[in-house]
Amino acid sequence: MIRAILGIAIAVLLAGCAKMPIIAAPPPPPPPVVLLPPPPPPPPPARTDLYVLMPGADGSVGSLVVTHGDQERILNRPHAAAKIGRPGAVETTTTTEAEAREAFAVALSAQPPRPASFLLYFLLDSDEFTPTSKVVVENILGDIARRPAPEVLVIGHADTVGTDDYNDRLSLQRAGRISRRLIELGIASERIQTSGRGKRELLVPTADQVADPRNRRVEIVVR
Repeated sequence: MIRAILGIAIAVLLAGCAKMPIIAAPPPPPPPVVLLPPPPPPPPPARTDLYVLMPGADGSVGSLVVTHGDQERILNRPHAAAKIGRPGAVETTTTTEAEAREAFAVALSAQPPRPASFLLYFLLDSDEFTPTSKVVVENILGDIARRPAPEVLVIGHADTVGTDDYNDRLSLQRAGRISRRLIELGIASERIQTSGRGKRELLVPTADQVADPRNRRVEIVVR
């Protein structure tokens, strides 16, 4: 009898337990967010600026001003150089032509050839070359051939003998003679510009009516 009562009590207890809800444990709180300071900026890359003053084709030298921060350096000698290697520092030095050409080989190779100028002289009151000027034409052709898209300026000049009108016509006649000769030798006519300056741009200043052979000339500029 006792066992029956005990069994009934256990059954009732189990039935009561079966009806009780099961409550899950709450999730743990997230870890605190720690904000780290941003990393320091990387140091500026080391500068390797190099400036070199190159002389012109005729050896002439201008000047170059290099500024960095509160520093200023003036380069006014052939192949004078300035370097910026660390912040705020401008160092001056001198290079050789070979060193400068090696340092700037890529930039120099991309440059077009420098303009070249030639002078042809003429006999008095004529568009006939002097004997020595006939040889110069071959040099002109060689220079033009080295340029991928040449431009040729042919500018005629005269001495002070004769009137202004006469010398204007004569200088243009001389320039035209050169232009036609260049075309005969294979230079495209659209590459040539011809003009006459008469006696307005004397190579050697003289008084009027002076037959100076150096002023009877044609200047050819190839660029």
